[in-house]
Amino acid sequence: MKPHHHLDDATLLSYSAGALPPALAVVASAHLERCAQCRESQHAADRIGGVLMQQQRVDAPTDDARAAMLALLDREPVPEHPAQPADIVERDDPDRLPGALQPWFGHSLRALRWKRVAPGVQRIRASGIGGGNLMLLRIAPGSKLPLHSHGGSELTMILDGAYDDMLGHFGPGDVADLDGQINHQPVTSPGVPCICVAATDAPLVFSGWFARTLQPLLGF
Repeated sequence: MKPHHHLDDATLLSYSAGALPPALAVVASAHLERCAQCRESQHAADRIGGVLMQQQRVDAPTDDARAAMLALLDREPVPEHPAQPADIVERDDPDRLPGALQPWFGHSLRALRWKRVAPGVQRIRASGIGGGNLMLLRIAPGSKLPLHSHGGSELTMILDGAYDDMLGHFGPGDVADLDGQINHQPVTSPGVPCICVAATDAPLVFSGWFARTLQPLLGF
């Protein structure tokens, strides 16, 4: 299924520059595997980053900075409509997790071992990510999450099921690219649980006192 919600241009530029926190970069990578539109935008961001790097004057660049610059500039452009293996995997095997998630959660949705953290909410948290918070969430159909905003950035990609909020309908492959200006309350669609991968670089900001009380238990 073709995604309808995509990564923000600023997120793509940060991703291309290697400036996204590791947890957010994992979700961005997972979405890029399944979204041809964002892959094309990312390669445009790579080209922009290369031009900006060439224009910068650096007195004494480190070996690491020089290597990163050369690696970015040496990337080959992708054909306008490439045949991507990730797209084929998604279509042939919907149980398979995106490759970017597999080092943290394994290969299969069916093989996941969930931990219940609240009524209707199960979670698996990645350990050792080194920057930000990365987790899988499984939310029962027809559930309404607490109203909240964000203390920093959040990337959430739908793997199965769907939810709706003020930004629209989010289904498999869609990504919500959110910051502190967004105040929303996702409601999962009926029928099947909503399974998503979420990354944050700061705790969520809940509006209600009850959700704030539960926040340490939820780990959001």
